[in-house]
Amino acid sequence: MDKMIPLKINGNTKKIMVHPSKRLIDVLRDDLGLMGVKEGCGEGECGACAVLIEGKLINSCLVAVESIKNAEIYTIEGYKMTKRYAMLDECFASAGAVQCGFCTPGMILAAEALLSSNAMPTESEVRDAISGNLCRCTGYNMIVEAILMASRKGGYLW
Repeated sequence: MDKMIPLKINGNTKKIMVHPSKRLIDVLRDDLGLMGVKEGCGEGECGACAVLIEGKLINSCLVAVESIKNAEIYTIEGYKMTKRYAMLDECFASAGAVQCGFCTPGMILAAEALLSSNAMPTESEVRDAISGNLCRCTGYNMIVEAILMASRKGGYLW
């Protein structure tokens, strides 16, 4: 039976009528049209569906929508409106860290989750922070370089 679920998505409060066990990724894509969230493995292994819930990086394919009612959720669409995104975008482009783009939203949000708690991470900390996100194009070195560059250039932002 469907139920009215209140959500705070990208700074806006929404109420949606859905089955409480519906996966967050399906609500975001199917009900709210937020296509920046990608369905990869559907098992929480690839990070393509990562979102920020209360500032923590979470794979939305593993979350039942009712379990996060009233939580603050940010997708890449909402995060794109921030200065922090602009810095990461610039650094990802400069480092050549964007190729097919499928993993990029999850990688960007993983970078945000890391930098918001550790503005000056080591390379090892960056690699650990993005370890839950699979990329088949770049081999990770350019992504790590982009995040370290964002840390150096935009340290005042985080």
